[in-house]
Amino acid sequence: MHDTRRTRLVLGVLLVAAIGLITLDHRGFTPIAQLRNASSAVLGPVERLASGLTRPVTGFFDTIIGAPSARDKVLTLEQENQRLRAELGVAELNLTESAELSRLLQLAGRGRYRIVAAHVIGIGQGYEDTVTIDAGTRDGIRADQTVLNGDGLVGRVAAAGPDTSTVLLATDASSAVGARLEGSREIGVVRGTGKSLSAAGMLRLELLDANAVLQPGQRLVTLGSVGGHPYVPGVPIGMVTRVGSTPGALTRAALVRPFVHFTSLDVVGVVVVAPRRSPRDSVLPPLPSPSVTPSPTATSPTAPSAPNPSPSQPGQLPSPTASARRPAPSLASPQSGLAAAGR
Repeated sequence: MHDTRRTRLVLGVLLVAAIGLITLDHRGFTPIAQLRNASSAVLGPVERLASGLTRPVTGFFDTIIGAPSARDKVLTLEQENQRLRAELGVAELNLTESAELSRLLQLAGRGRYRIVAAHVIGIGQGYEDTVTIDAGTRDGIRADQTVLNGDGLVGRVAAAGPDTSTVLLATDASSAVGARLEGSREIGVVRGTGKSLSAAGMLRLELLDANAVLQPGQRLVTLGSVGGHPYVPGVPIGMVTRVGSTPGALTRAALVRPFVHFTSLDVVGVVVVAPRRSPRDSVLPPLPSPSVTPSPTATSPTAPSAPNPSPSQPGQLPSPTASARRPAPSLASPQSGLAAAGR
């Protein structure tokens, strides 16, 4: 058996000594303070060395222990960031779509077109200029219906499925649309240029009258088809930019810049019911009013007035001004006088 009495005695002595040292140190006993400073000077470097050696190990274990929670925090922050970006993108898209839909409804209202709104969700592959929209027969869409947006004519429905439809764009090489010049009765056909490099994104107009007046800046609208299929009347097409001259040709040709930006189609409308009467040019946007610059008023220089001649005194010659205002005596011969009278 161990001697518990001796152990208790040693512990008691150590405890009393510790209490005594603490009391002396608290009261500022000089030998104790010097002893503490000496021990700090000796043991301080050892403690710092031990801490430097053990810190990587403890940090490693802390990292292992705290890694799951840190990873969860990073993942949560990334998800929150993605959510905020998605909300911002949706808000911007909603503003853009709202503006496009508003312009579409305004154009449809001016032309009295009953439309079904849709979004462009795909683009055709190959040589044809086609797009796919997210509306089909379940929404009242049928083949050979006019497709437009807030700027003007987009094309026609080439095929309609239950939920989606294929639209043949007006720029396709096989597209042909009856057209009429604004403010006139001149009609013709607007054709697409397809993948042409010389007229990419443009349309080609052929007027039936080769002698018709055609100049850049004139605008075109659709002539319309029988029953409103495939094209309803009055839809803006584009503006003439260049007129071709071919002597002896039976038609008049020109290049037309379309109002619609076919490379950025989004919100479109399919005309499901044509208007009873042709809107003619009423759907076209108003022309911008030319800015009038005031021209400076031209003022003619005022000639100095001649002084009134004073009556000449006896023996005084008349002034040059007075003599200049009097008619000079005629030096013409009698024959010239008769000739002048005859005239």
